[in-house]
Amino acid sequence: MTERPVLYLVVCAAGPAEHIDELVDLLIGDGWRVCMIVSPTAAPWLDRQALQDKTGYLVRVEWRMPGDPEPHPPADVVLAAPVTFNTVTKWALGINDTLALGVLNESLGGGLPIIAFPHTKAELAAHPAYEGHVAVLRAAGVTVADGNPLNPVHGPARWDPVIGALRAARPS
Repeated sequence: MTERPVLYLVVCAAGPAEHIDELVDLLIGDGWRVCMIVSPTAAPWLDRQALQDKTGYLVRVEWRMPGDPEPHPPADVVLAAPVTFNTVTKWALGINDTLALGVLNESLGGGLPIIAFPHTKAELAAHPAYEGHVAVLRAAGVTVADGNPLNPVHGPARWDPVIGALRAARPS
């Protein structure tokens, strides 16, 4: 029997993050080993201990110290959900000022499959730089969902587009 594939779940501070436990349950049920990396702003929104107990892996927010072992196995796929305007724009520019951005930047440079589900206010999505930053990420190979697909649905069904995208990207 082969081991379940590893998914790095990068979570940013947007409304759907308050329900990330629903997504984690669905991912585990779908056969993923889930390793969470959370932005510093999103971290206080989450019960990190409960998520760690559920996944079996440390929910990371901070960088590890030099020489410390890597607490997560290598990723097969990276999912950024929800990902904010701030993270999209910094990521496209290669800014690396949080662990979440560091993981996204390193994964992009390493050629891993990456799927991003932005959750952005209409006013921010209309900012003249935003579409260009999304285009940069897409040109680099990131699958970026259009619009706010996590917005209109409530309950676990909000995550259906995420599960569908991951099933399509799942390593064989």
